[in-house]
Amino acid sequence: MLRFCISATASNQGKTILTTALLYHFKESVRPFKIGPDFIDPQFHKRVCGTDSVNLDSFIMNEEQVSWLYAHYADKEVAILEGVMGFYDGDNKGCSAYLVSKLLNIPTILVLDGGGSYITISAVLKGLLEYKPDNTIKGVVLNNLSSKMHYMLIKNQIEADHVGIEVLGWIQKKLPALNDTHLGLDLKDLSKIKQISKEVLEHIDIEKLNHLHSANIRTTTGGCPYPFPTIFKINQKLAIVNDENFSFLYYDNLNFLKELYDEVVLVDSTKDEVIPNDCDSVYICGGYVETDEAYERVKNANIFKNSLIEHAKTKAIYAECAGLLYLSNGVDDKKMSGILDIDFTLDSRFNRLGYYYNEQGLKGHAFHYTKPTQKALTSAFDKLSKTPEGKGVFGSWAKGKVFGTYLHGMFRNRLIFQAELKA
Repeated sequence: MLRFCISATASNQGKTILTTALLYHFKESVRPFKIGPDFIDPQFHKRVCGTDSVNLDSFIMNEEQVSWLYAHYADKEVAILEGVMGFYDGDNKGCSAYLVSKLLNIPTILVLDGGGSYITISAVLKGLLEYKPDNTIKGVVLNNLSSKMHYMLIKNQIEADHVGIEVLGWIQKKLPALNDTHLGLDLKDLSKIKQISKEVLEHIDIEKLNHLHSANIRTTTGGCPYPFPTIFKINQKLAIVNDENFSFLYYDNLNFLKELYDEVVLVDSTKDEVIPNDCDSVYICGGYVETDEAYERVKNANIFKNSLIEHAKTKAIYAECAGLLYLSNGVDDKKMSGILDIDFTLDSRFNRLGYYYNEQGLKGHAFHYTKPTQKALTSAFDKLSKTPEGKGVFGSWAKGKVFGTYLHGMFRNRLIFQAELKA
């Protein structure tokens, strides 16, 4: 079985390009994973290879839980983990490509940008290898090169300096198929993926990559006990609002909710679908509802909105980020459902970014450009802080059985979540 992690020295160095090419190449037999809390890359992974991508986050979950998740979902012949930022970035928070690949004992392929350099690339690699000697770096792909001669200069230097590191090949700069493709962000246009994969992998030795391995790679749960709170089945029906606007749904969260609830149905607000009358609870995912393009998709979805308002009168709603915004009166001049009597404004820069703790110590992730008005803050509760003891700023609102928060969570390790949606 082939298992590897794709990482780099930083963002925008070629991780997504290489990951995309390999996911397409192995699309019949690959399970994609994303290290960290990102929602966009996993959606792209699935569109490229057709298989759901699973987030592995060792800040939100502990090591035993991450190991179990990986083993539980590593059900294909190939597993490809895409890292976050640079290889060691996130170490201070307990989640990085280094930490997760080391935990799972999965070899890492580094994408190194060789543009305008050659010997120095080997020096950069030396620093990465020596910074933490127990790293999983086993191979290198060189990106942004002008010619095979350029590649051979760097390859020969790396092989002379670093025994045991496989130089797997190179990616030519300014590939024709990438000229007008915003790879990693455009989830709609996949017409060029086949050509992109062919161009990216043209000078990469797939046979050598196939033999890249590490001993004792975990591929099954191996009888390991379930490291999460016991699931107590809820004999209720849950509706999940999940569509182009409310698209931020972790794959394991979906599976967990299916295990937790007797019945789960998906509702598409952009198609003006109704919340079924017999649903006991509603979960509204995060995503985008405040932008002009997103708002156009839901501003006239009156059947959906009215059914949600009716549901909120007596039943439970749990909403994250964009879901929270939709529960409000509105964002600037964009009218929402008005279920919660609060208002938001949209800023030109983010108001939260990264990992956060709530007042109960639950860990999650937040990234948003909106902020509550001063009046809305008077009814808020549950401060979100960068550290467990931090002062933080209020990030949640509630009314009756309706609860909305800026915090994105992974549910399987949250015992309190079962009570939140059952309420």
